[in-house]
Amino acid sequence: MLQALRDKGVRIVYVTLHVGAGTFQPVRADHVHEHTMHSERYVIPQATVDAIAQAHGAGGRVIAAGTTSLRALESAAAVGELVAGENETNIFIVPGYRFKVVDVLLTNFHLPRSTLLMLVCAFGGMNEMLAAYRHAIEKEYRFFSYGDAMLIERDDVGRAMHAANN
Repeated sequence: MLQALRDKGVRIVYVTLHVGAGTFQPVRADHVHEHTMHSERYVIPQATVDAIAQAHGAGGRVIAAGTTSLRALESAAAVGELVAGENETNIFIVPGYRFKVVDVLLTNFHLPRSTLLMLVCAFGGMNEMLAAYRHAIEKEYRFFSYGDAMLIERDDVGRAMHAANN
């Protein structure tokens, strides 16, 4: 599949996020902002930063394969511009978050009360994602790490917020 994408002109670059158990812990707090994310290490190579800058500069899109890739990229851009390097993150992305890097997300269907479900709702829009989840439940899609997948474009609100920040 990766070679087929390359053959179509898609540039593939890499990030690393050392996922900890905290990513998969259900949110048990009464208020989402009371939930504590555990810290995880990530690495963003300079070649990845350069490729993303080139893609955005040419009007292209950045597609993250997985929520871990998205979290690493958004963490590395937390202070504004995307920066290369190794660091730690405890980023908890919930609706209202202003995305800086990722335009499209490929991910599976996540479990209820998970931080990852909140991330996809922030990315694709709460109403749109909940509708997709209702459809997935009706059609008996598989959930969690080895389940069915979806491709999500960042919602208009996220795009508008991103444009306002630049």
